[in-house]
Amino acid sequence: MQRIYIILVFIILIACESKEKAPNVQEIVNRSIEVSGGKNYKDSNVDFDFRDIHYTSKSKGSIKVLERIIRNDTAVILDRKGPSGFNRFVNDSLIALADTTANKYANSVNSVHYFAYLPFGLNDSAVQKEFMEIVDIKDKTYYKVKVTFREEGGGDDFDDVYVYWFNTETFKPDYLAYEFHVNGGGQRFREAYNERYVGDIRFVDYKNYKPKIENSSIYKIDSLYVNDGLELLSNIELKNVQVNRDNYN
Repeated sequence: MQRIYIILVFIILIACESKEKAPNVQEIVNRSIEVSGGKNYKDSNVDFDFRDIHYTSKSKGSIKVLERIIRNDTAVILDRKGPSGFNRFVNDSLIALADTTANKYANSVNSVHYFAYLPFGLNDSAVQKEFMEIVDIKDKTYYKVKVTFREEGGGDDFDDVYVYWFNTETFKPDYLAYEFHVNGGGQRFREAYNERYVGDIRFVDYKNYKPKIENSSIYKIDSLYVNDGLELLSNIELKNVQVNRDNYN
């Protein structure tokens, strides 16, 4: 009888271990990208409005052009980031910019597009992914993944740290957080909501939080979230989202 009991305990432990074992981190990201849009990310033109600025992404295979259009009473400003670099046009005239200024504008354009298309981008060559643990948030279970960037190809903010929470059933990233160092630095935690698919690509809006207490660990920010340790700063909303394909030129 004792031998049977030991065998049963051993089987239960093995079953629990198998249940808790996470897939490879690359598999998590691959499946997340697939359920969120997959190949449609690479062959689609996307338009959306964010905070009264119009953004456009034109993609065809490995060629990608990111744009934003700012309109005011006197001018139409077009910022374009493509394979040849960054350019700013004011009323259709190319404007000469200092390298530092051009770099700042390019990073601003890239940042908005980056968040809009997540999780696409997490397989870029500069991205380093590391599985952390399995956690529960609001009665759902998540794969918690750390993302950092290599200095080469990682941009000016290569030392920023991101954390993603992928739903273990849907593989969608319901939450993300990041720690940044520019402008005095800080941390943000984003909760996805208003999920919708446009042109078979997943888009979400975010509730944008920051910790109520400074200098907390970015790796424990999910604990702050479930224990009322975050302060809501803003809502990140994409409006008038449109997706078109096969008309890149």
